[in-house]
Amino acid sequence: MSTGVAVIIVNFNAGEHLRTCIASVTADLSLHSPDIIVVDNASSDGSDRLVDGMPGVSLVRNDRNRGFGAAVNQAAQRTSAPLLWLLNPDCQVVSGTFARLTHTLAQHGACAIAAARLLNADGSVQASARGEPSAWTGLFGRHGLMTKLFPRSALARRNLPAEDLVQADVESAVVDWVMGACMLIRRDRFIEVGGFDERYFLYWEDADLCRRLRARGYETRYVPGAHVVHVGAVSAATRSGMATREFHRSAYRYYATHVVPRRWHPARAFARVALTLRSWYRGGWRT
Repeated sequence: MSTGVAVIIVNFNAGEHLRTCIASVTADLSLHSPDIIVVDNASSDGSDRLVDGMPGVSLVRNDRNRGFGAAVNQAAQRTSAPLLWLLNPDCQVVSGTFARLTHTLAQHGACAIAAARLLNADGSVQASARGEPSAWTGLFGRHGLMTKLFPRSALARRNLPAEDLVQADVESAVVDWVMGACMLIRRDRFIEVGGFDERYFLYWEDADLCRRLRARGYETRYVPGAHVVHVGAVSAATRSGMATREFHRSAYRYYATHVVPRRWHPARAFARVALTLRSWYRGGWRT
């Protein structure tokens, strides 16, 4: 019989981070007897063996890397828990996080996703809350040139509101989307919209999910009082070329689906060329 929350961790070559993540979330959920489902996407570093047989952990081994969204959907089908807590394997949950996230869900009936404040290893705020992607996101996004030059500009702050929301000291705030590294999701809402779109192999599936939920009247809320340390890019670093390619492929898919849906619009052709060149420049040619 399933408990109230299922923790879903998609693992790919996360090493010892995976075991640390499980220990931290188990400690935070000590009163809740959670299901912890680890879906291993054909890791080659032996990290799956580190957690095989751990109490309370169900390990699902895939014979190939199915991608993040597909692996989450796979895990969601294995549980009837009303809450799904998605965590990247390089996350470390700070005590009290689950209580704050569930409080937000209880306070806001329209909220489908509650997301914690993500912290870098040095304690600084990670830009995990985001504004709706647009044609300007390439310049004013997290790694955009204009954001580096003008970090306090209105477009940069609209795209990356996390620091402003932390300083505002709010219980929670509605945002357009949040990184999938830490999401507490109402399972019924997740199933209602069909889960993650598996055409996104890696990256941007979180923005797409939040957008589809918002189209049905549901909210994504950022909860600054809930803290999770997120090292970031641990799995991607083991296949950096692949990760770079998939980031730009998914960025184009999102742009073509939601921003410029007209198939023959010239902006789509420009975006495809620009993203392909950017992927190559950033090392997408590597294996």
